[in-house]
Amino acid sequence: MKSCVRLIGFGRYTRELVYISLVLGLILSSVKASSFNDNFEISWGTVKLWNNGETAQLTMDRASGSGFQSKNEYIFGCVSMRIKLMSGNSAGTVTSYYLSSEGSAHDELDYEFLGNLPGKPYTLQTNVFANGVGNREQKIRLWFDPTDDFHNYSIIWNHKQIVFWVDSIPIRAFKNNEETAGVPYPNRRSMRIISTLWNGEDWATDGGRVKTDWSQAPFVASYQSFEIDACSVSSNSSLPCANNWWDQSEFQSLNQHQLRRLQWVRKNHMTYDYCHDRSGRFSVTPAECAFNP
Repeated sequence: MKSCVRLIGFGRYTRELVYISLVLGLILSSVKASSFNDNFEISWGTVKLWNNGETAQLTMDRASGSGFQSKNEYIFGCVSMRIKLMSGNSAGTVTSYYLSSEGSAHDELDYEFLGNLPGKPYTLQTNVFANGVGNREQKIRLWFDPTDDFHNYSIIWNHKQIVFWVDSIPIRAFKNNEETAGVPYPNRRSMRIISTLWNGEDWATDGGRVKTDWSQAPFVASYQSFEIDACSVSSNSSLPCANNWWDQSEFQSLNQHQLRRLQWVRKNHMTYDYCHDRSGRFSVTPAECAFNP
């Protein structure tokens, strides 16, 4: 079963999920687990490829971090990667996986893994930019050790919502509230898929109080299963794509089982939500906070 199917945990709990599983199984039967070179290219630094391109390793030392990006841009669909983070002292490092358009008024969907001292957990930070406006951070502590093995991190993005997944569990949903609340939503700009490993010691670990220990370099993060099932567009084309599987009614909102799993994450593993910031960062609570799950 492909990652874009597996991520939602189909085939369990309800007849509806079984039905969707069968439908998606047919849709994605032609989508193979891609190698790196099928859809990606090295953009900077040292990226090592192993097993005929089935695994890519980003590296970082004092001289440079590294990164890769998709050859094409996409609008709407499902993107998925399996990532294994570095163990040991990863403080100050930021391992990222995100979608981003170009320009100052850009759109962006972020996973950022913030390194930590040995024995302390990584923080997974997600963020959503729309029309150049971000400041929508949420932070969680994962319920497993992300350095022990590869885990699946996926995004389903359609006209109604964006959902971030860790394996089969939704960790965040961002609804399209443009018409109801005037909140910008990423629905006009195609985005490139980007992964980077870089030095974020000024802010990444304990607010920048813990710095990168360069005696531990080179730092390495590993990626596999470079799956893309999304609308590919060129920078000069009009935005295509309608009536694809990701825009069907089953994917326009989370079902009750998925909502319960999302609430479990929020209750047990969330450490920060911009919607509930008590520091005075926002004079007014952002409008979308009243609508998102």
